[in-house]
Amino acid sequence: MVDKTLNLGTTVAIKKEKLLQLILTLTEKGYQPIGPCLKDGVISYEPIVSIDALPQGFSSEQEKGHYRVKPGNHKRYFDITPGPHTWKKFLFPPRTQLFKAHLLNGHWQETLEKEETPRYALIGVRPCESAAIQIQDKVFIREDFSDPIYAKRRENLLIVTVNCLHPSPTCFCTSMNTGPKAQGGFDLSLTELDDVFLVELGSDAGIAVMQQIEWEPASAFLHQIAQQGFKEAEDAIIRQIDNLESVPNMLLSNLEHPYWNEVGQRCMSCTSCTQVCPTCFCWDVEDSTDLNGKYTRRERVWDSCFNLAYSTQAGGNTRPSTKSRYRQWLTHKMGSWVHQFDSLGCVGCGRCVTWCPAKIDITEEIKTFQDVTA
Repeated sequence: MVDKTLNLGTTVAIKKEKLLQLILTLTEKGYQPIGPCLKDGVISYEPIVSIDALPQGFSSEQEKGHYRVKPGNHKRYFDITPGPHTWKKFLFPPRTQLFKAHLLNGHWQETLEKEETPRYALIGVRPCESAAIQIQDKVFIREDFSDPIYAKRRENLLIVTVNCLHPSPTCFCTSMNTGPKAQGGFDLSLTELDDVFLVELGSDAGIAVMQQIEWEPASAFLHQIAQQGFKEAEDAIIRQIDNLESVPNMLLSNLEHPYWNEVGQRCMSCTSCTQVCPTCFCWDVEDSTDLNGKYTRRERVWDSCFNLAYSTQAGGNTRPSTKSRYRQWLTHKMGSWVHQFDSLGCVGCGRCVTWCPAKIDITEEIKTFQDVTA
């Protein structure tokens, strides 16, 4: 007799046409489905108003400093790898109003901003991106500090990952142990095959969703196809970081190595890598006042360690050169992040490689440092 119960860790199969039912079920449960959509020639994460908004049949062409979306010879919904946008904007928005104040009868009246916390269902989260969300959890939700905006949004979040069977040439998730198959951090995890989705159940919330959708037990044959797909995806990932465990100490022990000058001459300090990174969290506070001086507001906005003003403080700038700012970014991401949050700050998504106009490749830079410091 076939077991028709749903349990944590179980993998079931649904027909492709049931994807719409999945989206509708999430909506009925009070979630706002968000997914990859084609917008302005790139993949952007937007509200899904129709299943037709998903990039079915498309793939992306990525290399150092190069990105193109192109139609493919397939009908898969999630074959396309991520573009410049990241899921962190739904948890850590690029601009958040913190409070506002009005001058009334000679006294300032302060109002704290209270938003109605959205309930997002993120659909199509890649394994590396799911790992990035877990890294940001360590940044914003800690024993000594918890960011209330992030924490409330995270509590209301439902994550549907899609395992990566067709990685881009800039990916190096296998080196970072973040893909191509999701290792937790999801409510539901999809593996898209030609005719069906395999669905792994990762939480009670995920089970509650799947109880509303027609499914069948995943056969051994389907599991075999998926495993073969994961093997082919791993073999297709050509970028690697060797001896990863030694990288933090290697970088932090060579802060004055002359090679920093060489890469600093190529870096444009444009902030592109930090803006597309799914784990970077630098931010600033901006105050704005109207012309008559009777209204002011304070907002938290994304910033970057590559911005000259970011390191400016009383007495001067602690990182006045592009070299010093690039060194800060790389040694933090791949070094001191471990001491702060007990993990590296990189998930191997390859965005910083794709979107760098100077074509600087983090995997090549680390290999060069390994060679010149050996």
